[in-house]
Amino acid sequence: MNFPYLLTKGQLKSQKIINDPVYGFISIPSELIFSIIDHPYFQRLRRIKQLGLTDMVYPGALHTRFHHAIGAMHLMSITLDHLRNKGHDISVAEYEAALLAILLHDIGHGPFSHALEATLLTDVRHESLSLLFIQRLNSQFDNQLDLAIKIFTGSYERKFFHQLVSSQLDIDRLDYLQRDCFFTGVSEGTIGADRIIKMMNIKDNMLVVEEKGIYSIENFLSARRLMYWQVYLHKTTVSAEKMLINLITRAKDLQQSGSNLNASEEFLYLLSNNFTLADFSNNSNLFETYAGLDDYDLWGAIKLWKKHDDYILANISNMLLERQLFKITLVNQPFSEQELSDRRQQVKEKLSVPEEDLSYFFSSGSISNYAYLANERISILTKGGQLIDLAEAADLPNIKAMSKIVKKYYACHAKELTLR
Repeated sequence: MNFPYLLTKGQLKSQKIINDPVYGFISIPSELIFSIIDHPYFQRLRRIKQLGLTDMVYPGALHTRFHHAIGAMHLMSITLDHLRNKGHDISVAEYEAALLAILLHDIGHGPFSHALEATLLTDVRHESLSLLFIQRLNSQFDNQLDLAIKIFTGSYERKFFHQLVSSQLDIDRLDYLQRDCFFTGVSEGTIGADRIIKMMNIKDNMLVVEEKGIYSIENFLSARRLMYWQVYLHKTTVSAEKMLINLITRAKDLQQSGSNLNASEEFLYLLSNNFTLADFSNNSNLFETYAGLDDYDLWGAIKLWKKHDDYILANISNMLLERQLFKITLVNQPFSEQELSDRRQQVKEKLSVPEEDLSYFFSSGSISNYAYLANERISILTKGGQLIDLAEAADLPNIKAMSKIVKKYYACHAKELTLR
């Protein structure tokens, strides 16, 4: 695909293309975007898997956040072209800024993404870190990302640009559902992204979907719900993530109590303190350290820790390396306190671990999923020019059912230990 609106701003010295397994050849539309992709901050995404530990269940799920970011940029360009073809004025600057905003929307993700947001860091969300990354890049590129930042944060007056980056029907979701479906082989997640994009329109500066695209949206929401239960919240993935969380929790405790851990310099630095978002904003060294952290740091440490003197660290490390995952039970109703107490006692006796160490080998909690939130509406543009909420569409009872948050409850534990 050519980008005549952008190439007039500054011709690329030679056309840069990426061969994507989902979409085929993707063109890099401007020198600025190419320079951002080439930056070490962005190249780090090559070393962070999109789906964390999901390859423990679906071996093909080895694609990275780099793949996803490039794919999302490609879909954004197609969407903006369609909107232009429908008569909406989108300037060269807006076009490039929107591509940059979606390209960088996940740049703040750390290793294994959501699993460690509340463990390795202190409730620092990746969206906040993404904004810090974009602001850093903006400083390095002479404030050429000013408009991209406004679109990313939702402060730009043309609100549909932000909706394309972050909403219930955004470009992010359109790409990751197709991509994750492709790499996991879960065909139930298939969506008609091309059809959805062609049905998008703008009214009152807000993103809407034309009425004839309503069934494509229903399929999109249904596919997303299925992908959550079959892939993102698969019980084996939940088990593996809990093991990793427990491992990092133990590593932080040991590191902060003065134990000698082997790991990369970046990883040890982040384990040494409970950093907050303010720390990242004010501490340039901390930010740059995080910007060098990826999945390899964690796997490298895990391989070293399998021989550590601490039996908790060694056991969980070995289990992850050998895929000896915690046994997990997933139910629709909450466990009673007595049930959890009985399970804890059984695990404690079977593994012969002291009470103070039991939490590393026994975990319980809940996972939840929703397909559609009515307070973040998807607006349908009727043939008569009216806007109605998707959930109010007369012949779509499934959408109303999807608005209900479904919660499931789990308990998982180690099967056996090697005590030292």
